Amino acid sequence: MKTVYDFTVKDRKGGDVSLKEYANEVLLIVNTATKCGFTPQYEELEGLYKRHHKEGFEILDFPCNQFGKQAPGTDESIHSFCKLTYGTEFPRFKKVKVNGDDAEPLFKYLKEQKGFAGWNMEHPIAHILDEMLTKEDPDYKEKSDIKWNFTKFLINKKGQVVARFEPTEKIEVIEQEIINHMKD
Repeated sequence: MKTVYDFTVKDRKGGDVSLKEYANEVLLIVNTATKCGFTPQYEELEGLYKRHHKEGFEILDFPCNQFGKQAPGTDESIHSFCKLTYGTEFPRFKKVKVNGDDAEPLFKYLKEQKGFAGWNMEHPIAHILDEMLTKEDPDYKEKSDIKWNFTKFLINKKGQVVARFEPTEKIEVIEQEIINHMKD
């Protein structure tokens, strides 16, 4: 059975990184952007990372410019922005596409494993996204495509995709799931 450990991705300098390097760790794989309404989530992600990294938790950050062109710039300029603005320490990879025929194979796999999880409608941006995406495609909720920046996939210690969180999900909900899977 395939797992995330079967994939090799590019680090921000273009070097190959086998995800086998993260075997036996709980992973949160995130597509990010630096000019998005959700960009301040970097602060919450860094908090998660600081609280749980020593226990075997890792965040893998994949910038993506597919949603409103909100991740402009080079891989290095994105990295510098995240380090300087949010103090992020978790690994950041080369900018990728997460949807379409030329999507990063890892993200094709992630979407096959976990489809759209639904918006947390308590979030102020959820209604805006729902309205915008419904206009583009009334059936968007039925498709597994990533809908926006800061979609997160939780991977257990065996490399299996166990949850998908849309960008409107509360960090507390995500953290509880991380803790649950760290006990496995």
